[in-house]
Amino acid sequence: MTDQQLHTRLPIALLLLRLSVFIVMIMWTIDKFLHPGHAVSIFERYYQISGLGHVTAYLLGVIQLGVILAFVSGFKKRISYGLVLLMHLGSTVSSWHKYINPWDVPNLLFFAAFPMLAAIFALYLLRDQDTLLALDKTKPRTVAVA
Repeated sequence: MTDQQLHTRLPIALLLLRLSVFIVMIMWTIDKFLHPGHAVSIFERYYQISGLGHVTAYLLGVIQLGVILAFVSGFKKRISYGLVLLMHLGSTVSSWHKYINPWDVPNLLFFAAFPMLAAIFALYLLRDQDTLLALDKTKPRTVAVA
């Protein structure tokens, strides 16, 4: 692959990763508004945080919405991509008990968290090259091709 091909293809690939991660994250965010009780039960079951009410679920939804809108728009990439990475890392780690016995229903689906975590990590590392439809047009650093 030539340098020109890399500089043409990489931003497209990164945009598609950003959009696909956003699709998952927006669904989780919408769930907090449509089913706040579900969000409360998730925090109890996976994060061992009890006593949250619907108002807290809505507040968390508003915060998460702000973060993922910044993420999908490529705004303040170091911060927004980092926060999305931390949110998903927390979600993945908090589900540790689901990975112990993957053959119990519906635990197998939890393994999809790992490629998404890797995609977000790649986006964070390559955020300067993620310029297509991004508000922050950081000048891409040269990527060495071996």
